[in-house]
Amino acid sequence: MAYDDEQARRSRVVVETPTSKREVTQTDTVRSDRGGISGATVGIIVVVAIALITIVVLFLMNGQQTDTTNANLAEQQPVAQQPVIVQQPAQQQQPPVIIQQPAPAGNQPPVIINQPAPAGASAPVNTSNDGPIQTAIDKKISDDPNLSSLGITATVLDGKVTVTGTVKSEALKSQVDRMLRAIKGVKQVDNQIIVMS
Repeated sequence: MAYDDEQARRSRVVVETPTSKREVTQTDTVRSDRGGISGATVGIIVVVAIALITIVVLFLMNGQQTDTTNANLAEQQPVAQQPVIVQQPAQQQQPPVIIQQPAPAGNQPPVIINQPAPAGASAPVNTSNDGPIQTAIDKKISDDPNLSSLGITATVLDGKVTVTGTVKSEALKSQVDRMLRAIKGVKQVDNQIIVMS
């Protein structure tokens, strides 16, 4: 307690009685009854209490405003629908269509027409073996997987082979030429194969 809070009171009382006169001195100490807290302390406590109450009220108001804002946003946004997944059966794999085009019209093998002998005259005798040579050439071409798919045509006349068609490289053209010259009975090769890059 502070010294200032205490106050001393002195009082003098004179009492006269018929027999004597007497003087009584009385000292009373009076304390102010504020509970020992000064005015400044009380003021500070009040200000702090008001500040705390204000902060609590602002937090509550801010929380309510955020909740209503979130609710408003949720109401404005459309409800997200689950995506629809449609499962389709796998397509059947179709076999590839292979179209083999004939060689250009300008490179067709020559058409050979044997005219009958005039009446009374004898037919010229064909001394070459064109049939077996043609068979051997056709077999060689069909047995080679690189050449069988190219559409190469070979024609034999008196041991002379005329070959036509298209290939993708000069090397394939040379391979066909070498293969034909290696066949027994071939006298000459007319290589009319066109290289298409």
